[in-house]
Amino acid sequence: MLLDRLDDQETHEWYAAQAMHHGWSRNVLEHQIRTDAHTRLQAAPSSFATLPAGESDLAQQITKDPNVLDFLALDGDTKERQLEQALVDRIIDTLRELGEGFAFVGRQVHFDVDGDDFYVDLLFCHVEQLRYVVIELKIGMFKPEYLGQLGFYVALVDDKLRRSQHADTVGLLLVADKNDAVVRYSLGTQQTPIGVASYDLFSPAAQAALPSEADLVHAVREH
Repeated sequence: MLLDRLDDQETHEWYAAQAMHHGWSRNVLEHQIRTDAHTRLQAAPSSFATLPAGESDLAQQITKDPNVLDFLALDGDTKERQLEQALVDRIIDTLRELGEGFAFVGRQVHFDVDGDDFYVDLLFCHVEQLRYVVIELKIGMFKPEYLGQLGFYVALVDDKLRRSQHADTVGLLLVADKNDAVVRYSLGTQQTPIGVASYDLFSPAAQAALPSEADLVHAVREH
């Protein structure tokens, strides 16, 4: 797989080292190469610097940007609940994309706060870092107010589920698109450990084969 798919020596060595370290199967290795994992791992902007010393780098290791969800076979008009359901229906593929160590806890996890009901989109536990990971899904562009909602859910999980042996709970916000400058400003005032990443419903190869927006506009005008 490495010899057939990779020409660059540095990239070849990166995937070889990761495959040995994590014990990737051939199918997992193929997925990682196809989705350019070497450019996406640990890439999500975050406020993990608010975590205790030594934990921020560990938490950053569980992020990817973007997350490639091409295995869901969905289009850009998908609703949030449809995306959420598809991720659960394909939970094995979802866990493979999220990365090693993730265990699925639940979907629409219910919390009662003095009579008010709240539901966490997706809840995972990272079994190597012993921390809960709250994932919130948004189908549109990133908005600063999304961080407040996710921060509230992280606080809930931290208070209701976290035990003394667990590391701090973190949140991951997955959005269809984002303005990185807006994300940085928003995270700058955030005291809750949250990472913000985009997701793609097409693999890098499929995206490269698609016509650009300029090409589409030109084609429409020509006809």
